[in-house]
Amino acid sequence: MALDKKDIAKRIAKELKDGFYVNLGIGIPTLVANYVPKGIQVEFQSENGILGMGPFPYEGEEDADLINAGKQTITSLPGASFFDSAMSFGMIRGKHVDLTILGAMEVSDKGDIANWKIPGKLVKGMGGAMDLVASADNIIVAMMHVNRKGNSKLLSKCTLPLTGLRCVKRIVTELAVLDITSQGFLLVERAPGVSIQEIKEATAGKLEIPAVVPEMQF
Repeated sequence: MALDKKDIAKRIAKELKDGFYVNLGIGIPTLVANYVPKGIQVEFQSENGILGMGPFPYEGEEDADLINAGKQTITSLPGASFFDSAMSFGMIRGKHVDLTILGAMEVSDKGDIANWKIPGKLVKGMGGAMDLVASADNIIVAMMHVNRKGNSKLLSKCTLPLTGLRCVKRIVTELAVLDITSQGFLLVERAPGVSIQEIKEATAGKLEIPAVVPEMQF
């Protein structure tokens, strides 16, 4: 059974560690703030100038002045701080963020990522992704394994304009958890009910499959 976007966020939330400063990119990554494991404290950062983001607000409790980088309404936790873009990108470029969670349109088996532009489609700008991938040492990608046509988004070489080279460490999709190694994609976990054959068929890049591949735990 393939996961949905909330399940992907729940699995990535298991990667959070107490005391981490975490940047959440646009899309699926923003959902991670809703699933922080009990007993740990993390500080979520958004490059538009917030440190201390909380989960999404309940309907009717939104504050239109409080948004993330994707212009979604958010909440702030006690002690949250607000600052300008210069300070925000100083945190990012100065490597003060412990974990970066990004969405992606494509990832290669070498760890390249394409997540900012589809040629021919209007975009508002590249955003902060270029700085994040250039500065972060620990990048996890939250993405769908295949596109709407059923074609793999995990490739031997990205076809879309690149955001960063050889920077992704781990990928969590609706089908699997995969790490980037010198041998390509390493299958670490599979979604409940998903067979290894399904993952093989959905992965266009090099895929290394260990003898035992456990199911994801949430």
